[in-house]
Amino acid sequence: MSNGPVSGEIQIRVRYAEVDRMGLLHHANYLVYLEQARVDLLRAAGFSYRDLEDQGYLLVLTKAEVRYRRPAGFDDLLSIRVRVDRVTGVRIDHAYEVRRGNELLAEATTTLACIDREGRPRALPDFLRDRGAASDGSGGT
Repeated sequence: MSNGPVSGEIQIRVRYAEVDRMGLLHHANYLVYLEQARVDLLRAAGFSYRDLEDQGYLLVLTKAEVRYRRPAGFDDLLSIRVRVDRVTGVRIDHAYEVRRGNELLAEATTTLACIDREGRPRALPDFLRDRGAASDGSGGT
């Protein structure tokens, strides 16, 4: 699976229900958009979160950082770029850019940890570790 995508891009149009009273995209919704980018990146590699969960691999968010640079508003068409920055035996780090056209609106990073159904750390499945080795050259350690 090392030839699967380690970066991707999606487009999302800001919905009216996602803006605050100022007409700006509420800051919490950026995290929802980042998650959608991750889900689509995994899907583009031929897998789904549902498949992972059905096999007992649960990916939980352990860290999220967002740097907001410029606001987005209702009906803006945004591009969310995601890339896998690092993969270890039990963790995946992603980096993101949120853009409106060529304008950078936000930059973010997240860390996901793999756990089992009892909440204990679990080694990532081989295909995810292989994707990390393809992205960072570390061999997924």
